[in-house]
Amino acid sequence: MAFETVLVETNEKFVGIITLNRPEQLNTFTSTMAGELLEALLAMEADSNVRVVLLKSSGRAFCAGIDVNELEGKSATEYREWIEWMEQPLVAISSMKKPVIAQLQGVATANGMGLAAAADLVIASERIKMGLTAINVGLNCVGPILPVARCVGRKKALELLLYGTLLKAEEAMNLGLVNRVVAHDDLDREALLWAEDLAKRSPLAVQNAKSAFYRSEDMDYQKQFQYMNEAFARLCTTDDAREGVTAFLEKRNPEWKLR
Repeated sequence: MAFETVLVETNEKFVGIITLNRPEQLNTFTSTMAGELLEALLAMEADSNVRVVLLKSSGRAFCAGIDVNELEGKSATEYREWIEWMEQPLVAISSMKKPVIAQLQGVATANGMGLAAAADLVIASERIKMGLTAINVGLNCVGPILPVARCVGRKKALELLLYGTLLKAEEAMNLGLVNRVVAHDDLDREALLWAEDLAKRSPLAVQNAKSAFYRSEDMDYQKQFQYMNEAFARLCTTDDAREGVTAFLEKRNPEWKLR
C-alpha cells in the first residue's frame, strides 16, 4: 500500500504502524493526507495480521493542525464539506474495533491535538506541547474540541478552546490527554513495546472491550451496565475466552485466533 503523505507497515508482532509523513510541513493535514490516513486506518482495521495500530509521525512535530494553504476561496458549504473531510480520521478511530495508540514526539496542535485525543491511548515524549491554537489566528477548533472535551471535561475544554494555550507533557498527562510520558530518546522503543504488549492480549477481548466502551459512553448509567453485561456474556461464549481460561489454569501462554 503506497501513499504520498503517510507510511504504512506491519511488524511480526501484530502491530500496524501508520506514520504521518509531511515532516517539513510539521505533518499538517491536507485533503490528501486526511484521505490517506483514513484509508490506512480502515485497511489496518480489515487486516487480520494487525491487532493494534500505532499512529506516529516523522520529523519534529506530531501534527500542527491543518495546512492553511487550503483555506482560501471556498463557500460556506465547501468549507463545511472540507472540514468534515479533515476530521474523518478522528471520527473513524472511535468506530474501529482495534485500538489505536498515538505516539507524540513534538507539537500536537489544533486538528493534531484532536487526532491525539481521538486515539484510544497516547504515549508521549517529555518534550511535547499540545493546544487548540486556531483561536490565535481568528479561527477555532470546534471539531477537535470534541475528543479533547471527552478527555479533560467541560470547563478545561472551554478554556483550551477559547485561550489557545499550549500544554506541556506533565499537564497533558494530569488532564487525561496522555497515558504515559517517557524520555524523548526512548519514545520510539517504548511506544512500540507498549503496542506489542497490548497485541499479546486476546484480539477478540480487546475489540469487544473497546467497542462496548464507546457504544455505552452516552447511555444512562443503568443502560450502560445492561449493555456491558450483554457484551461480556457474548464474549464468554467465544473460543478465545475458553482458551484464555484454559491456558491460565494450565499455566501456559494462550493461543489466540487471528481476527
